[in-house]
Amino acid sequence: MNKFLNAISVLILVNVAFFCVTFLVPGMETKMFNSLALYFPANEHFNYWQFVTSMFMHGGYMHLLLNMYALWAFGSPLEKMWGKNKFLYFYFIAGIGANLIYVGVNYFQFHQLYDKLLSAGISEESIQTILKTGSYDTSIIKNISKEQLTNFYQLFATPAVGASGAIYGVLVAFGMAYPNAKLALIFFPVPIAAKYFIPILITIDLFSGVTGFSIFGDGIAHFAHVGGAAVGFLLILLWGKKNTTPQVREDNY
Repeated sequence: MNKFLNAISVLILVNVAFFCVTFLVPGMETKMFNSLALYFPANEHFNYWQFVTSMFMHGGYMHLLLNMYALWAFGSPLEKMWGKNKFLYFYFIAGIGANLIYVGVNYFQFHQLYDKLLSAGISEESIQTILKTGSYDTSIIKNISKEQLTNFYQLFATPAVGASGAIYGVLVAFGMAYPNAKLALIFFPVPIAAKYFIPILITIDLFSGVTGFSIFGDGIAHFAHVGGAAVGFLLILLWGKKNTTPQVREDNY
């Protein structure tokens, strides 16, 4: 098979195909998101396959472009080092693990707020109305902040999409294999060694996830990023140091 069809190329092509069907085929956007994006487990649109399919869904051109560029930039050296099959295994384990951690954190946060609403005297019927419609009696705000109510609804109703969790796993593996490689952010174009850059980036995501304050903007699944990084790190530790020693492999693609 042509060497163009390596793992990175196939993943990019599949992501682009999903994106084109979602946004360019009339009437498909809602169907694709309802079926393939990752919903909260109690949501009527949730299905178990979404832990995988959501990795191929993206919310816009820039979301897709940035993720695919990162996949190509940081994944290509790893695929050369590991080979196609091992890279794909790592990629999907990191991505699925990231989604599981993301859903787990959301589940914990959701039930904290649910219990808080019940403790504030809000009936279960009123809570279900909030979850179904996103609207609520303004008198509730006396006991629960508007931000908490908005977050409560968004945890339930807003699906997660994107390959970022898997890519954060790839980023960690790249940093462990090439710790002295110089990396930089677009808004902070100062080259920093990967062994410092990547932990700083993950720490920022963790801070944003815990505090709700994000320097990268709203609508980012920070705990999916952190989860993918954690799973990638643990998988590399499980595999051992020899799997982060750069070497060129010749595979038959």
